[in-house]
Amino acid sequence: MQTVKIVVTGPFNSGKTQFIQTVSEIDVVSTERKVTAEAEKIKESTTVAMDFGRITVDDDLVLYLFGTPGQKRFDFMWEILSEGMLGFVVMVDSTRPETFREARSILETFRAYAPTPFVVAANKQDKADAWELNDMRVALRLDSKIKLLPCTATKKQPVKAVLLELLYSILAEMEAGEA
Repeated sequence: MQTVKIVVTGPFNSGKTQFIQTVSEIDVVSTERKVTAEAEKIKESTTVAMDFGRITVDDDLVLYLFGTPGQKRFDFMWEILSEGMLGFVVMVDSTRPETFREARSILETFRAYAPTPFVVAANKQDKADAWELNDMRVALRLDSKIKLLPCTATKKQPVKAVLLELLYSILAEMEAGEA
């Protein structure tokens, strides 16, 4: 049995916890706590250490999903959670362009921790005010080779599609390393 550690990261309220909850076959282990007054307008709780979920892809492959905290004050957990990861997903809220710069910074931080494959998930693509993917690519300064995928973290199929794309990237890198 092969296990693959995948980290799901991104800014506060980008959909990381929901993403993991949508596909996890176990009850997600979550470290949610009530948020401070200024963040309460957005949501009531936030991840302070990590979220943990699991999904069995087939008889030979299990994914362990680790969600990072999105708030800067908990970023000390990022490096710890990145240890041993084979890939990561950067969640970006397509309806909140004010978080794009922070998403880019988180992406660069995780690339520095480990040069592993990653994808960017443009969450909330089902919302009327969601940015178009091409516009997000420009705003996030993403190279055309970086996979920017539409996502709705509350729906199983888009979440699975994001994870599959990441798995394909991990597999391609592993095969290239063996050549």
